[in-house]
Amino acid sequence: MATKSKKRQTAFRFDKDLLNALEIKAKADNRSLNNYIETILFKVVGNIPNDETKEALYEADNNIDLTPIDNLNEFFAEIEKEAKRKDNV
Repeated sequence: MATKSKKRQTAFRFDKDLLNALEIKAKADNRSLNNYIETILFKVVGNIPNDETKEALYEADNNIDLTPIDNLNEFFAEIEKEAKRKDNV
């Protein structure tokens, strides 16, 4: 099943010297120019939550299906255990 890309092609005009500098930086970072600029913009704008994250934030804000955590150390240990289990699958 193919996933639909959330990216949209667009065009920008950049100062020639700025574009040259960005190309050099992108190459030094082993990135495409597009990926390099996108990464910079995400740092400025911040990460945009996906639908699953938006739903989780809504549920947390509205106390929907929350599970109380009585012992934080046990909670973290359980998360680590689950992550290791997934790595071994």
